[in-house]
Amino acid sequence: MNMKSIFGALLLLIGAFLFMNQGERFDAAMIFEYFWPSIFVIPLGLFFHWLYFGVTGRKGVGVLVPGGILLTVGVVCQLSMLYDLWHMMWPGFIFAVAVGLFELYWFGGRNRWLLVPINILTVISLLFFAVFSLGSLLSYLSGRPYIAIAMIVTGAVVLMSRKKQA
Repeated sequence: MNMKSIFGALLLLIGAFLFMNQGERFDAAMIFEYFWPSIFVIPLGLFFHWLYFGVTGRKGVGVLVPGGILLTVGVVCQLSMLYDLWHMMWPGFIFAVAVGLFELYWFGGRNRWLLVPINILTVISLLFFAVFSLGSLLSYLSGRPYIAIAMIVTGAVVLMSRKKQA
């Protein structure tokens, strides 16, 4: 990746941010306030991946665990900062550990016992994502009577419809 690509991507991100925040203040403090994960956390995760894939010749598989964790945490924090989704995105921190361990499993010796904590952490994270996402969705829809009426009608149609003979 050359400097032209990095500069172009940076201009694209800043332009999109300015477009989304029209009419609000914009200064250096705001960049750090909203983009601290992209400035500090995600590059550190990418650095650990670069160490494994570029420097160690795929021998230091242990650096992928913090690399996967930091990269996933950085993405979760960045989404949460931009869209104020902390109440829904916090299970991503549990998922980040599963991602780091999965990278250790995938690029390491494929120790099948690593799949136990990976699966447990992934299922817990997805369960919490589902519960909190559905809770936010239901609280958003609770004040809209037309959606409630549509759900009642759809449920009644499903219950009243006949089964087709096989």
